[in-house]
Amino acid sequence: MTGILFRNARIFDGHSGDCAEGCAVRVADGLIQEVSTGALRAGDAEVIDCGGRTLMPGLIDAHVHVYAASFDVARDARLGAGYAAHYASRFLRHALDRGFTTVRDVGGGDRSLAQAIADGLLDAPRFFYGGRVLSQTGGHGDFRSADEDGAACGCAAHGSFGMAVVDGPQAVRLAVREELRRGAHHIKLMSSGGVTSPTDPIDRCQYADDEIRVAVEEAARAGAYVAAHCHPLAAIRRAIELGVRSIEHATLIDADTAALAAAHGSYCVPTLAVSAALQAQGAALGLPSASLDKLARIAEHALTGLDHMQQAGVHIGFGTDLIGPLHRHTELEFQLRRQVQSPLNVLRSACSVNAALLQQPGRLGCIAPGAHADLLVVDGDPLRDPAALAAGGALAMIMKAGRFHKRQI
Repeated sequence: MTGILFRNARIFDGHSGDCAEGCAVRVADGLIQEVSTGALRAGDAEVIDCGGRTLMPGLIDAHVHVYAASFDVARDARLGAGYAAHYASRFLRHALDRGFTTVRDVGGGDRSLAQAIADGLLDAPRFFYGGRVLSQTGGHGDFRSADEDGAACGCAAHGSFGMAVVDGPQAVRLAVREELRRGAHHIKLMSSGGVTSPTDPIDRCQYADDEIRVAVEEAARAGAYVAAHCHPLAAIRRAIELGVRSIEHATLIDADTAALAAAHGSYCVPTLAVSAALQAQGAALGLPSASLDKLARIAEHALTGLDHMQQAGVHIGFGTDLIGPLHRHTELEFQLRRQVQSPLNVLRSACSVNAALLQQPGRLGCIAPGAHADLLVVDGDPLRDPAALAAGGALAMIMKAGRFHKRQI
């Protein structure tokens, strides 16, 4: 069997902090074929001596928006699909350069881009997408200003990429089925107000219970799941109780609701970096004062919420939500989480926990026979300083599907 044999590696398998040294991993046909704590025969495989460096799974970012070139959604829409595609290509290349071999787009990613990646037209991570985000009229995905007249078309939100404004259980049912027909891996609902939208208070719940239930039911029937944008406590609790699997942001979660999430087996994906980056750069990037006011109301609670999740044993995913020019600050998410989580738990979130969230346990986010050969070789110890991974300089090798994206050994 041809392929590549990694020798003399210290292995972080995506979950355990017991990193065995002097290990060997054989890769062929895009998959991990063998893992050994001792030597493996090379045969006709190319041999790479890791020199005691850490060999670990590629990272997973479970909350990105690859088409969002700025925080001015209307402007992005006016620039057209060509501009969006070129921006997405740059975004995805940057993610792969930082060791993220898989991303989950929870806001607009589509079949067209997924096919371009599959056909090798651009260097990019594996791409899991949810299609158009579903929003109620006046919700976080409805970017009409309050002084605009006329109803939004359910086929696409006015003035934005990747949004659909739909109201009522039957309309939601049809919209969910349509996104699943287009290959969506999950369904995204706007279940509360948000920072960047113009007319919705951030502390209000969105969508009625029966609308959310329909989305959960339809997604489950197709073997998919629902992810919901939720900042306020009431929206988080309601989404969990209605069967939403992936709670995005979960900013204002408290200890009781974190315990509820753990009991239901829900996943929560905090996005600390975007709040911190916007506090520092939002005004300079043209974020409206109304959005900055919303941000000020929630940002200070983000670390407290993460602590509640960690203490309750919630499945905590890793997501950045770094839109537009902020996407170059991936290391910030690692740095902020380290104020609450151990390095091991941060890396678990970005590897094995996110793989389970994406319904890919044993295939992504791990080093095990049968898993995809999405691998990193790291200078230094990622279990001491996970942020060094996202800065890129510590990555001696990046491999996706058994092919080198970067190789310095």
